[in-house]
Amino acid sequence: MSSSGLSWTRINAVSRRHRYVMLRSPHRLFDITVWPLVDCLLFGSIGAFVGRQEGAGAQAFGYLLAGIVLWHVVYQSQIAVSTGFLEEAWSRNLLNIMVTPLKEVEYVAGVALFGMIKLVLGVGLVAFTALVFFSFDITDLGFGLIPISAVLLVVGWVIALFVIGVVLRFGSGAEALAWGVMFLVLPLSGVFYPVSALPGAVQPIAQALPTTHAFNAMRQLLDGEGLDWGEIGIAAVGAAVMAALALVYLVKMLHVFRKRGYISRYS
Repeated sequence: MSSSGLSWTRINAVSRRHRYVMLRSPHRLFDITVWPLVDCLLFGSIGAFVGRQEGAGAQAFGYLLAGIVLWHVVYQSQIAVSTGFLEEAWSRNLLNIMVTPLKEVEYVAGVALFGMIKLVLGVGLVAFTALVFFSFDITDLGFGLIPISAVLLVVGWVIALFVIGVVLRFGSGAEALAWGVMFLVLPLSGVFYPVSALPGAVQPIAQALPTTHAFNAMRQLLDGEGLDWGEIGIAAVGAAVMAALALVYLVKMLHVFRKRGYISRYS
């Protein structure tokens, strides 16, 4: 790959390439259509049931619905970039990419750009479903949604970079991480409940995740306490640290990938 300056043309070409793949394979829309709809109906119904119980009130209902809407910011951003790279492995296209002038950062930027389209569609569908079926409008949380969503978006991208690094090192057999890692992060992030509800042994791990502090800020907004900039600051710093570690890991795995000739796995 070339070491020349970044090219918007190449970034856009990567984005268009993935857009064409999706248009020719409509079943790939599952992650941004069926899955968000099922999630919203499942957790919204649980929240509605719990909210009707004596003394439960509407707090749990709001936590569940707001949590699932914002969780899809993390999920959709991560899965879009991870599966975008895996598409190259599935189609045996990695060697073709490696011999083009395309830079690594341009490729990731192109996949992330297309992923933003999937993100808007997926999160939009969850929010729309919550509004239509449960009369829950996520925009009622106001301006605070912007910094919370920004942190969650970055974390999703960072997790995707880690997944790509693992796949480069261990091959396509590690692709299960693209989906599996999110089901590890989900309960530890306190998406639907405070971290204090978790077993004591795992609470320190949960507190180290930037997503945990982003969802804490979300619940404070729901409780009418306003946006906690302290929690947002901790989440932003945590996301920055994760990003630095993921980039170092990805660069190292890319070096190993080239040095050991792992490209032969995909040719």
